[in-house]
Amino acid sequence: MSTTHAAMGVVLATPVLAVAPELAAPAALAAMAGGVFPDLDVAVLAHRKTLHFPEHYWLAVLAAFPLAALDPRPLTVGAAFFALSAAVHSVTDAVGGGLGARPWVEDDHRGVYSHCRGRWIRPRRWIRYDGAPEDLVAVAVLSLPGLLLYGGPVRDLTVAMLAVSAAYTALRKPLGELAHRYDR
Repeated sequence: MSTTHAAMGVVLATPVLAVAPELAAPAALAAMAGGVFPDLDVAVLAHRKTLHFPEHYWLAVLAAFPLAALDPRPLTVGAAFFALSAAVHSVTDAVGGGLGARPWVEDDHRGVYSHCRGRWIRPRRWIRYDGAPEDLVAVAVLSLPGLLLYGGPVRDLTVAMLAVSAAYTALRKPLGELAHRYDR
């Protein structure tokens, strides 16, 4: 789920609390956005291919983090954590299920597209599909820093993401089955 990736972004940004607390919220919010960004290709483009770059986002990370270290401002730190979260999102999509309308059937072997290799990386199915019960557990655990260590918009967005995640988990499989029934 995109919410899982956003929560993972907050986890990635949490060390900023210890180093530069005044930059922690911008880092976490940017990491949330970076965690969601690759999934903006889901509706109109080739999902897990158009905005997912398991290799290329790391180049942005390598450029952004030294800049943030040399000039630590909300914009530079935010850009670094946005890039890091988008990079981790693109890589971790390979541990989920395939892209089929009903990924629990395991009839699709596309995890995430590797532009460098020119082919799809197969799904590992550690989390069987987006919205699976284990995905809800993952987002709940990954949301702990956002709930316990932050206030304001980071905490508020984390609470909202948990609610969306629970609803999506409850509806994911029934809606996928219903869509499949009408596609035949």
